[in-house]
Amino acid sequence: MNKKMMMLLTLICFLFVTVAAGIAEQKKGNEKKGKFMYRKTCRACHIDGGSAKALSPNSKTQAQWDRAFEKHERLECADEWKKLSDKDLEDILSYLYNHAFDSPSPATCE
Repeated sequence: MNKKMMMLLTLICFLFVTVAAGIAEQKKGNEKKGKFMYRKTCRACHIDGGSAKALSPNSKTQAQWDRAFEKHERLECADEWKKLSDKDLEDILSYLYNHAFDSPSPATCE
């Protein structure tokens, strides 16, 4: 095998591994539904001049989003979280996690 062919195969393998790793890191919920639910339930307080700190997907890293959802009962808005189903929370986390500051595709706007 010549040198160019070997370099091409190496590049293809690298791209495959990189894409596969990025896919594996994403959350499994429905991020489109999560975006809708986030805007419907969280935006009033976190974006539209509400009483809570401004918050968007890229406000946190993926690890920070995981921690926030694991310990959401400690947040001031914990009562609001109780109104959401587990599926809704999974979808919202998928949206936020997949567009976090350190994700492959961070959100640039709401």
